[in-house]
Amino acid sequence: MQLADFDFDLPDDRIALRPASPRDAARLLVVEPGGALRDLTVRDLPSELRAGDVLVLNDTRVIPARLKGVRHRGESRVAVEATLHRRLSPHRWTAFMRPGKRLAEGDRVVFGDVSDRACLLGALDATVTGKGEGGEVTLSFDLSGPDLDAVIAERGSMPLPPYIAAKRAQDAQDRRDYQTVYAQEDGSVAAPTAGLHFTPELFARLADAGVETAFVTLHVGAGTFLPVKTEAVSEHRMHPEWGEVDAATAERLNAVRRAGGRIVCVGTTSLRLLESATGEDGAVRPFVGETAIFITPGYRFRAADGLMTNFHLPKSTLFMLVSAFAGLGAMRQAYAHAIASGYRFYSYGDTSLLWKAA
Repeated sequence: MQLADFDFDLPDDRIALRPASPRDAARLLVVEPGGALRDLTVRDLPSELRAGDVLVLNDTRVIPARLKGVRHRGESRVAVEATLHRRLSPHRWTAFMRPGKRLAEGDRVVFGDVSDRACLLGALDATVTGKGEGGEVTLSFDLSGPDLDAVIAERGSMPLPPYIAAKRAQDAQDRRDYQTVYAQEDGSVAAPTAGLHFTPELFARLADAGVETAFVTLHVGAGTFLPVKTEAVSEHRMHPEWGEVDAATAERLNAVRRAGGRIVCVGTTSLRLLESATGEDGAVRPFVGETAIFITPGYRFRAADGLMTNFHLPKSTLFMLVSAFAGLGAMRQAYAHAIASGYRFYSYGDTSLLWKAA
C-alpha cells in the first residue's frame, strides 16, 4: 500500500487545543462492521459494553521529557532542545534534538537554568555519545537513576504534541490534563490519549455494569509523532518501545476470552502491546521487552475485539492501524463523518469505539 492511501483533508480548526471538561464529556463515535455510525459521549461507554468484557488500559505515566539547553563545544554555544525518547540505562537516553545537525559526538549539553550552578547535584549535564538519523542522539547524563529522574522532573516540561505546541504555550494545566487519572509507571514521553477520557466516576459505572479492567504498561516514545517518509508503507520502520504484560494479567485476559467476554483495548498503545504478547493461537502470554510492531491493513488481529481510540493524523501509522482494525473504507467514512459533525481531533480531542471488522 502507498502512503497516499491514508491521506485525508482535516480543517485546522478541528485540532483540539484543550481537552473536554469533565474528561468523560468528550464525544464518542461508535463504528461497527456493517452498522450505522452512532454519535455518543464517553459517558455512554458502559452501555456499549457487556458484563464480562474487559478494558485493557496502559498505565504508563508521562514524564516532563522536553528539555531546553545549550550545546558546548570549545568556545561555541548553541541553544538546543531535546525530547527524551527511550531510556537505555539508568543514565543514558536517546533523544530527538533540535537542531540535530548542530550536534556531534563528544559535545556537552547543559540543560535547564544555568544561572546558578552552586549545587552540582542539581546540574543536568550530558554528553552526546551517539548520533543517528533524523536528529536522534544518545545522551549520557552525569546524573543517574533516581537523581536523574528528580532533576528531569524539575527542569523538564510536558512533551505536548507538536500540533498543539505550535499553536499555544504549555502551562501548568497541561501537567494535569496530559496524564491519565490511572497513570502509575513513569516512562512515557507521550500520553496514551484514549485513556485521558476516563474518570473515577466512569470507572465506578463500568464496574457496576460488570465490565472488568486490566492494566498493562507501554512507555510511549516520541517516535509516535514522527511522520512516515516512505511512499511505500511497507518500507517504514517503527521506533521500538518498552512494554510489559505480567503473567497475572495475561491469564486474566485468557480467562475472559474463555468465558466469552470481549477484550477492548483503550488506545493504540495497549493494542500494539497486547498484539505483541499474543501468539498465533490467540493466547496472551507474559511479555517484557521492546516492541516495534507495525500494524497495517492485512494484519490478522489475535487478541483485541474492540478498540477505543482518538482521531489520528492523516498518513500516520496510527491511522493505518485503525484502518487495519476496522477497515480502510469504514475509517474513511467515519473520519468524514467526524469532520463534518465537528468532532475534535488528536491528543486532546474526542474519541471513537471501533469494533473489529470481520
